[in-house]
Amino acid sequence: MLHRLTTTAAASLLFCCLLLNAQAPRIDKVDPPNWWINMPAPMLLVNGEHLSGARFTVGGLPIEHTSISENGHWAELWLSKDATTAGEITLKAENQQGRAQVPFKFEARRTTGDGNAGFSSRDVMYLIMTDRFADGDHANDGPDAKDSADSAAAKAERANPRGWHGGDLRGIIDHLDYLQTLGITTIWITPIYQNHSPEAYHGYHATDMYAVDEHYGSLDDLKALSKALHERGMKLVLDTVPNHVGPRHPWVDDSPEPTWFHGTRANHTAAIMDFQPLTNPYAPWRDKRDITEGWFANALPDNNQENPSVAKYLIQNAIWWTEEASLDGLRIDTFPYVGREFWNQFHSQLHALYPSLTAVGEASNPDPQIVSSFAGGVTRIGVDTGLWSPLDFPLHYAIRNAFTGSTSMEELAKVLRQDALYPHPERLTPFIDNHDLIRFASEPGGSLAANKLAMAFLLTVRGMPHLYSGDEIYMQGSQDPDNRRDFPGGFPNDKNDAFQSSTRTPTQAEMFDWTRNLLSLRKKTPALLTGSMQILYTSFDSIVYVRTEEPQRILIAIHRGKEGTVLHVSAAETDLAGHPTSSQLFGEGMIHAEAEGIAIELSPNGVLISSMH
Repeated sequence: MLHRLTTTAAASLLFCCLLLNAQAPRIDKVDPPNWWINMPAPMLLVNGEHLSGARFTVGGLPIEHTSISENGHWAELWLSKDATTAGEITLKAENQQGRAQVPFKFEARRTTGDGNAGFSSRDVMYLIMTDRFADGDHANDGPDAKDSADSAAAKAERANPRGWHGGDLRGIIDHLDYLQTLGITTIWITPIYQNHSPEAYHGYHATDMYAVDEHYGSLDDLKALSKALHERGMKLVLDTVPNHVGPRHPWVDDSPEPTWFHGTRANHTAAIMDFQPLTNPYAPWRDKRDITEGWFANALPDNNQENPSVAKYLIQNAIWWTEEASLDGLRIDTFPYVGREFWNQFHSQLHALYPSLTAVGEASNPDPQIVSSFAGGVTRIGVDTGLWSPLDFPLHYAIRNAFTGSTSMEELAKVLRQDALYPHPERLTPFIDNHDLIRFASEPGGSLAANKLAMAFLLTVRGMPHLYSGDEIYMQGSQDPDNRRDFPGGFPNDKNDAFQSSTRTPTQAEMFDWTRNLLSLRKKTPALLTGSMQILYTSFDSIVYVRTEEPQRILIAIHRGKEGTVLHVSAAETDLAGHPTSSQLFGEGMIHAEAEGIAIELSPNGVLISSMH
């Protein structure tokens, strides 16, 4: 009996201690920070303290189920219904020790026609790494976005090739005239997530997926950029990264669930960058696992999209940015590193809400068979990803090789011949440069003359071309981070301002004028926007093709080399049959009718674009 009393007393004492140590809940953050009426019911991820055992209410909305982390720092509130009336409600967490509450707003959705237009081959996309384009707000510079542009801290950051250089959203807004004059219709900006890490200027190391990093500005700045673009008839594409977060994200050491990531900081595998096993029906899971579950660069925590909570969070995040910033499209980073089932959910839900929204995915590989496997409509190796189009890396590599002289120009035709692998090759996005590769101008053989030929091909071939900021002024740059140089003229005390025609160097002016004139021609020539394509002639140094959209027939002939040439092209049973005469539209050269076709005279490193009739 004495033993039983002692045990009871001990239990009572423990209970009293627990009561004394128990504390009222605290709410620090809610993701998403707001939502919209008549949308899919959201999952609210609540972060705070002492959430274990708390009772939650979200206004009068029914909660389907609640999941709370073991340490009481995270609560997932899965609502079963969305709000139908706009307004502010109260999210509450309550236990015996007290209550925490925060406001949560449901808003009306934007009106139809405000963004979400999507992009197509009628557009020209321009990639901007925000930190390296232009500094519009001189007060948010330096390592912590708290220094003025002329401060020692900001200057030291800018001198660091991997530092925060001060480019921001206001800087992009300030130079929309420049971009529109060039002929750009669509801007793709790198991620603007909060990246509270040194050297994370690029935006791909998120520490908060619902905040704009202070270096870039504010959410209002992003909305202002979107509004300014739409007022000009231009479009906004935002880079999004469902594959991973940054190594300093709070989740890494305090996850909402034990399986929030594939692996942990201490125990994970490195991502494999060979996608071939994903397209091989006979590859075992052993060979595929570390592509979709490994940590990118062995450092970036890999989100576990097979976890329904993670998938819900990431899809909601893309919806939130799309609605909040009136996006027209998405560029999706590291696309093959995420399972196809997730992409199918991701695009199905986005398309249900935004039928015209388009997305282009990064699948960095030179093989069209591999890259095409990730395109929407392809089910030969699994479920349909639903992706509008992958970036055209195979043609990118062929452009590099052909126009730097390292391979035959026939490589261009070899890649284009495999367009049949894609349900929609006209959606592909070819390019010369991007922010992860050595600039064309710095490649062996990457001369100004070669760059001009490559640009002529890029802006006349099928698909939607994308330029990387600086392509139009022959910007150079070797390996990362040198390929991410500041745009000249965008930063205080720049000696060279390439934004202004009067202060461009002769080389910058030559490349800019060449690019602008080609873009002007493309804009007013339907066959170059949406026309069909036939390749009529290839040789080691030359390629001739025709773009046709009745009644237009546009002939493009490109020849590399120090010597001129005459190309004899058969027109029989081609789109040129019966159309032997020409009107020159761009470049230099002559076309003569022959018995079986045409002869094309081209100068050294020559381009000729002509209308055939």
